[in-house]
This record gives sequence, C-alpha cells and structure tokens, in this order.
Amino acid sequence: MLTDPECKNATCPPDKPRKRLADSGGLYLEVSPNGSRRWFWKYRKDGKEGRMALGSYPAVSLSAARKARDVAKLTKAGGTDPVQARKVDKLKASNPAGDSFRVVALEWFDKQAPHWSEAHAIRAKRQFERDLFPWLGERRLADIEPVELLATLRKVEQRGAVETADRGLMLARQVWRYGVATGRVPRDVTADLKGALSPYRGKHFAAITEPEKLGELIRAIRAYKGGPIVRAALQLAPILFQRPGELRAAEWSEIDLDAALWTIPAARMKRTKDGKENGAPHVVPLPRQAVEILRGLHGYTGHGRMVFPGERSHDRPISENSVRTALITLGYTPDVQTWHGFRATARTMLAERLECDPLVIEAQLAHSVKDANGRAYNRTQYIKQRADMMQRWADFLDLIGKIEARP
Repeated sequence: MLTDPECKNATCPPDKPRKRLADSGGLYLEVSPNGSRRWFWKYRKDGKEGRMALGSYPAVSLSAARKARDVAKLTKAGGTDPVQARKVDKLKASNPAGDSFRVVALEWFDKQAPHWSEAHAIRAKRQFERDLFPWLGERRLADIEPVELLATLRKVEQRGAVETADRGLMLARQVWRYGVATGRVPRDVTADLKGALSPYRGKHFAAITEPEKLGELIRAIRAYKGGPIVRAALQLAPILFQRPGELRAAEWSEIDLDAALWTIPAARMKRTKDGKENGAPHVVPLPRQAVEILRGLHGYTGHGRMVFPGERSHDRPISENSVRTALITLGYTPDVQTWHGFRATARTMLAERLECDPLVIEAQLAHSVKDANGRAYNRTQYIKQRADMMQRWADFLDLIGKIEARP
C-alpha cells in the first residue's frame, strides 16, 4: 500500500523509461524520468490485460485514485468495460449545444436539409415550429415521456389533420434516433406510440382503370369547349401521364417536335436536392398524337417561353386547378378522376391491357427502381422501348375513345 509521502517523493531513474509503484487492487503510480506521475488501474478483460488512466498526481490524490479505482471495478463487475464507458461519457459531454428537443431537432434538421428539396425542407421546418416546438421544444429529450409526445400529436389529430399527425410522428422518430446516436437519450420512445394514432393510409389519387369508362372520359376531353391552352393540357394529360407540375410548367425549349422528344430538366423533377442538381433529365418520347396537339398549340403559345402560359402572366404556367376545373366541368370530380390520377390509369392499363414491361413503365413514370444487383435504375434508359410503348398507349386511347358503350 502506498502512502502520500511515497507518492510525493517518487522518482524514476534516468536510465529507465518509467517506474511503477503498486498500491492495491491493480492501482499503481507510474513515474516518468521527467518527473510526471500518473495513476493507472490494471485489469483483465477477455483474458487480456488492460489499463485505465485515472489522472495525474498530485491533482488526483492517493485517496481519490483509490475511489476512482473502486468505481471502475464496480463498472467492470456490472459487465461494462470501464474504459469504453468513459469514452462514451466523453462523447455525450461533447454536445455543448444542449439536449432539449428543439436543439436536437434543429441539429438533425441542419444535417438533413442540404440533401432535401427546398419544398420538403420548408414543410418539415414549419411542422416542427407549428406542431412540436410549442409543447416539447424546451423539454430535455431524455425527460420526454411517450404520453407527452402522444398528447402533442393528438392536438394535431384533433384539428382533423391525420396525415400531418402521422408525418409529425415520423419527424419525431428521426429526432429520437438522432438523439440516441449522439448520446442525448438512451432509447427511441417513439416506438411506444405504434398504433396509438389514428391510422393514415396515404393519399391515393382517383383514377379510372376500366377501358369502357376511360373511353367515355377520352371522348369527353375531346369535346371540351374551353380555351386552347387548357384543352391541350387536358388532352395531353392522359397521353403522356407525367406529373401535373411537370406538364403544366413545360417550356418550348424542352420540346423537340421533329425528334418527338420532351426533355424535362432534372431541376423540375420530383427528386432529392442532389437529384435535382446532379441527376440526369427525364426524357419523354412523344407519340404522334402528342406531337400533333403540341404543333397545334404552338400557333398560340410558341412565341413565348411557356407551353401552357397562364392568363395573367405569360411567364408563369397555368395553375393545377385549370385542368382540375376542366375535369369537373366534364363531370369528373376528384373522387372519380384527378389529373395526377392519369399516372395510375396508365400504370395499371399498360400492365394489364397492353402487357408492357414493368421496368419500361416505371422508367416512363420517372420512378427510380433497383435492378437485380441493387443498383439504382437509370431513368434515361429504354428510350426505344418507351417510344414504342407510348405510341401503343396513344393508339389504345384513340381506339377506346372511338368505341361507344353498348346499350
């Protein structure tokens, strides 16, 4: 057993790299030739010897070193490597910003937002500020009980926003997982809320998938008496089945009528921020019927930038409500057929009626799919196959549009 005078007067011969003075229970004082004296505790783990630094003498006294040794022994007896436990404690203490829900949420958000589209980032930030921060923002993440989070999300449900409440839970889940990863909280409490919120089944856009009913719609579209711009957009919607925002914001510079191709820039596609900035454009083969519609529209809007300019400003496209209103005028309310629903119409009938290759269909829909090796599928592939499919689809629409329902 060491004494304080022995520790104070301990020296190391100049011809030795170090000198060790043993105390008890694996504790020893290591003295170097330059006069420094450090405490270490020696222990064994998985049959191998390890050691744990306990500080320098005299900053850490003999009695303090013995207490630190005893704490480390208790930690090891509990099945935890004391050296690793101390590393974790240091990492937990390396979060100077704090551990409130607001701090952790914004820290997670700042790391994720650069990889999101601007619209998605704005929507997520707004939901934090409106639905979560007012009730949980200043609470320590580790102190928040599942029942508190549930009560907060039910406030959203009570205003009828079931989808928003579901999205709020998904955001909270990401915050808790980040909190676990950064040592702010021991576990993800959002798992306890499974099944506690009203189920949200996602939004499905109404879509006609029966040939006879679709033929009736095609005939109604051809009989539409509205203006030429909305009429052209309405006619092209089922033929090309691109997203409403992509079609209505089309520019003449993107369209090559001679080559029968419409090249949508990556920045206008529904993608992540990286996909918008660095992804390839989405190429849409134009069937003969689409080219004819666009050539006819060119006489009205070809002098400007937008293919479908709005009435108030020729530099801005028509609104999504323009085609939606046209469909309602024709008797097709949103519970029967939507503009976006033409994508589901085409996806279903191309597979079931025309027996097209699902990969080619997904490519035309601009969906990223995986090949057999797990690699992301290139949206610009299958141009020849897609051109053939699009012509078959346009011809199919012509055919069913001519067949009258049997009495």
